[in-house]
Amino acid sequence: MKISIGNDHAGPAHKNKIVATLKSLGFEVFNHGTDSEQSVDYADFIHPVALDVSKGVADFGIIICGSGNGAAMTANKHRQIRAALCWNAEIASLARQHNDANILSIPARYVSTPQAINMVETFINTDFEGGRHQARIEKIPCN
Repeated sequence: MKISIGNDHAGPAHKNKIVATLKSLGFEVFNHGTDSEQSVDYADFIHPVALDVSKGVADFGIIICGSGNGAAMTANKHRQIRAALCWNAEIASLARQHNDANILSIPARYVSTPQAINMVETFINTDFEGGRHQARIEKIPCN
């Protein structure tokens, strides 16, 4: 499985631990994030992740910024993307089960690194349930 990851200045610590965890599990990881805590614009690091996922280069994406909101808003501008802002493993699981989310947005300033890793593992190991949820997913695009 291939995972694309991107982060702004709020997320290097989380990103580095997540990347190490994913690689130890045998995943291929495309790292589009910054390793600096010097202020940067999150969109510059999120668009490449959304493109990887929307073009099928990566199976899933992980995006990280301070609140997770800006990253999710940016990713969701791309067609085929369903980025879910999650703050615990249960929400990450539901994002996959009910919404077929393909990008996990992590609020770095509000979750610990172990919590973030737990969310990532839950997200990538949870299947979409389909059924009644598929009809809802089909109603998301507006044009």
